[in-house]
Amino acid sequence: MKTTPLKGMKDYLPAEQQLRDYVQGRILATYRASGFERISTPLLEDMENLDKSDGGDNLNLIFKVLKRGDKLAKALASGEEAQLSDMGLRYDLTLPLSRYYAANREQLPSPFKVIQTDRVFRAERPQKGRMREFVQCDIDILGDASSNAEIELIDVTARALMGVGFDDFTVNINDRRLLRGMLAGMGFAPETLDSVCISFDKLDKIGVEGVAGELREKECPEAAVKALEEFLAAGRADIDSVTAYCEDKTFGEELKRVLATVEAIAAGSYKVAYCPSLVRGQGYYTGMVFEVTCPGFSGAIAGGGRYDNMVGKFIGQQVPAVGFSIGFERICAILADRHFTAPDQKKKLALLYKADQDFAQVLKKAADLREEYTVTILPMAKKAGKQYGQLQEQGFIGCAFTDKDELKLF
Repeated sequence: MKTTPLKGMKDYLPAEQQLRDYVQGRILATYRASGFERISTPLLEDMENLDKSDGGDNLNLIFKVLKRGDKLAKALASGEEAQLSDMGLRYDLTLPLSRYYAANREQLPSPFKVIQTDRVFRAERPQKGRMREFVQCDIDILGDASSNAEIELIDVTARALMGVGFDDFTVNINDRRLLRGMLAGMGFAPETLDSVCISFDKLDKIGVEGVAGELREKECPEAAVKALEEFLAAGRADIDSVTAYCEDKTFGEELKRVLATVEAIAAGSYKVAYCPSLVRGQGYYTGMVFEVTCPGFSGAIAGGGRYDNMVGKFIGQQVPAVGFSIGFERICAILADRHFTAPDQKKKLALLYKADQDFAQVLKKAADLREEYTVTILPMAKKAGKQYGQLQEQGFIGCAFTDKDELKLF
């Protein structure tokens, strides 16, 4: 029997879990104080839903669950790999929320401001800040087509990050409609824009030459590739320059409004930036997208965007929706690297008792002490000095005794 968890999954020691509980608690408190309500959905989703969710590369990372009993036997006999699985672990919380809203929309307010903090699973190569099982902290607004929803989500998420100790981060914002309009104006065919955006999203990783090379491998029109290459090389990637290629200029104006409003709200407490290369990998995004980056960490610590078509896959009509997800594992890893310790609301005290004492009285004294302290009940060790040392190492400020009133403080 193996004592180690599966690769990409982790056991958490008490101190680690204390940090995680603190971070999640502070994030939840910020979300709830802003009027968002928490829901829960199952870990497993129907494979048909997962396959049709436009999750981008995440669709290749789904943990699929085999059929059971006779259904599995029949699937094996068919020789068709696609028939082996009928459900899978969710890879994010957006698809489950969309299904949930489609099923319960008659009982929900509009707009629906919702919290999800839960585990998701992706079968990818584990690395620092990226696990196969991890927690996401999401807020979404469904039923609001205005960009006020984006502004509110950015504001709430930024306050949640500041609430757990982040004070130097940048909210990067783009609009897929603006980007697609620019690419179409440069000569890329409408049916290839999703593929072009996937390559464009790699700009910060492979550079202008890498993006251009990938587009040529996809056999995109040379004139269009050349136009994009020259545009990026010129370094004029401001909203007005991008909008100049677009037939519809309203997306650029709306993005300017969002950037200006968020910058005014931030008031210098965090940075806001237009990021023309930001696409995000999920294919379900339809409008504005955003990511939060911070110094010293190569990836985003939060991200999201508008996904107006997702609920419509279930009910056949469009429902405006936008969400923002905090990368819980990543911010916990950053805080741990910074040696951040979660502040206790109450100081920790150990209540020591002897084996022959009435345990009901022990519990009663612990209850009295808990009005002021977090109290752990422990049997008194034979070597008091060694026990005191261990308790001090574990963060206890001292200990109390059942047979006397004074406290021993360390």
